[in-house]
Amino acid sequence: MQKRGVPFILVFVVLVLLVAGCGRVPGGANARDTAALAREAQSGTQGVELEIQPNFPPATVYDLNDLTALVEVKNKGNFNLERQDCFVQITGFDPNIIRGGFGLPQPCSQSTNTLEGKNVYNIEGGFDQLEFTSPAIQLPDNVGEYNPTLQFVSCYNYQTHASPLVCVDPLFYQVSADQKTCQPRDVSTGGGQGAPVAVTNVNVDMIGQNRAVFEISIANLGGGTVLSPGAGIQNCGGAVLSRQDLNKVQYEVRLSGQSPLNCKPRDGTVLLNNNQGKIVCTFNIPGTLAYETPLQINLQYSYLDSQSRTLRIVKTPG
Repeated sequence: MQKRGVPFILVFVVLVLLVAGCGRVPGGANARDTAALAREAQSGTQGVELEIQPNFPPATVYDLNDLTALVEVKNKGNFNLERQDCFVQITGFDPNIIRGGFGLPQPCSQSTNTLEGKNVYNIEGGFDQLEFTSPAIQLPDNVGEYNPTLQFVSCYNYQTHASPLVCVDPLFYQVSADQKTCQPRDVSTGGGQGAPVAVTNVNVDMIGQNRAVFEISIANLGGGTVLSPGAGIQNCGGAVLSRQDLNKVQYEVRLSGQSPLNCKPRDGTVLLNNNQGKIVCTFNIPGTLAYETPLQINLQYSYLDSQSRTLRIVKTPG
């Protein structure tokens, strides 16, 4: 009986080890799954998304009742947001009627200091829930009904990181094509990079000897409004924004870790026109052989987005 029991014990131990080993596989089950998740995390055109919870606020409320709005804030892009980088505010109502701080801005992250962006371990990104309350609604005398359109406004700082693979050829006009490992050509980067402002295309030109010019096209694909990185975001839903605050994106471009000889616009800030903009950078390309390398593009900006909800406030009978 003991001899027959030993194989059973060995089989049981082997099965336990196999199950434990499977449990230690992180994220995707294998390298291919992890690579697919990484591509998904580095794509898309969303940033912060607001989801107003059903019946909060309700469609109709009596003026002597409390008013509560619940908003789920989701970071659907891949840039992590600290508490000072993202705020939500409700506007569009008379503060003399809906009182008690209902319109005060709140940080997007209440339960933690960071609202995490999507990554291979959390492909949906982080989220939090905010509560806006008014303990006292008071309609003026002889006013039986008030119908404001509430604006739920999100304002946040964000960044886009793109690294398209480009071919550079220091001796483009001097060496036979049969001797080259790659040919300089334009690169399409459609689908976004996990942020509302995206690099959409890179045109590559070799000029003279050892010089490469990159024309980088960027676009606002998120459906909201791009703000200058210097624009105040804490109260942007209620602030007056000037033309200087709108449609400005700061940029930095590097190739193989080196800085460009020059870029245009020269001040490092591109102004979007009809949500489109261009950056042109020239690099010195040392050596004699053609090769592929990532063109590292970093965009910094603030972003404003909103959605509306109609509210009906009715005078309490009596």
